[in-house]
Amino acid sequence: MKNLISNISTSKAAVVVGMAFITSIFIVTLVDDFLLANFVVPGDIEALACDIRANKRLFGFAAVGYLLVLALDAIIGLALYVVLKPANRNLASLTAVLRLLYAFTVTIGVFTLVFKIIDAHGYASIKLFGYLVFALHILVLGYAVFKAAYIPKSLGVLLMVASFTYIVFFIDFQISGIFEVVIMVMMAIAELSLSVWLILKRNSLPEVSSQRIGK
Repeated sequence: MKNLISNISTSKAAVVVGMAFITSIFIVTLVDDFLLANFVVPGDIEALACDIRANKRLFGFAAVGYLLVLALDAIIGLALYVVLKPANRNLASLTAVLRLLYAFTVTIGVFTLVFKIIDAHGYASIKLFGYLVFALHILVLGYAVFKAAYIPKSLGVLLMVASFTYIVFFIDFQISGIFEVVIMVMMAIAELSLSVWLILKRNSLPEVSSQRIGK
């Protein structure tokens, strides 16, 4: 795995980040808006548990969808390491580790919920921890992007601001519907903007051999 990552060019890794993220958006939209359209609003754990029992097959398909998204998250984490490594190897490593930790944590939560090792309350606790890790990942990613001379600093600032909106959204503060929509839009735009930029500018990204690696 280490050799495979080291042999991937920065331009190819940039495409992987962009395409994997766009694909994950498509899968999440499919799961949330179609497979789970009749499920409860997230946050009502008791109702969620009842819906899972009443729609086991549908929940199974949704779980597979989420596992695919988490697999893509792991791929994104590794590809981000390659993209950010020319600027600062330590920040690139931390960014990747946090995304992998998030994917691993929520994957464990989904598996244990599907096989009834934990209940909906236990899954909610695991998911919350995972989402907090993800918010930290976005913060570190934003800082790493901000420090990388070859990526627009505005994308880094957008990601760092978005990291705090993730925290507000996932901790489930009582917020108005309009503010919730604004938060969700900002969350989507932050990573999507970076993904699109990486795809478009992939050929202008530096390789490790041509840049001084930060410490």
